[in-house]
Amino acid sequence: MSHYFLTTPAITEDFGGYLAPLCQKKKILYLVGELGTGKTTLVRGFLRALGYAGIVKSPTYTLVEPYYFNPLTIYHFDLYRLGNAEELEYMGIRDYIEGDTICLIEWPERGGSFIPPADIHIQLAHHQAGRLLQLQTNYPIPPFQSAETKSG
Repeated sequence: MSHYFLTTPAITEDFGGYLAPLCQKKKILYLVGELGTGKTTLVRGFLRALGYAGIVKSPTYTLVEPYYFNPLTIYHFDLYRLGNAEELEYMGIRDYIEGDTICLIEWPERGGSFIPPADIHIQLAHHQAGRLLQLQTNYPIPPFQSAETKSG
């Protein structure tokens, strides 16, 4: 497990950009943290690194926002307002996670057994004037380097 202190929202976006090229095939990423810890900011950086220039918003009310990159599709889920994990079955969650997709899932704990295990697990927390990020992967990746982060 790696730990990083992210001092600004821009550094949080940079971290998302660092992850994007490491996920060039099907991956499940969990984004865990309280409201306002930077989960959607990290997703914005991830999408920007792949060339997406549009607005990136949290899909709190829609549950999922798709982003299309030929041949890859990225789904950004926000399960915060999910009333019951079984709702994922009704919305066809399996259709989203099969094929050439990357699923970035905020509030994955609300999805229960209806979502697959994470390939990359990111925990964000408020810490001093920034954010503490814990990164756990099921495969080796190079460390994130930024002039304004401290890793450990």
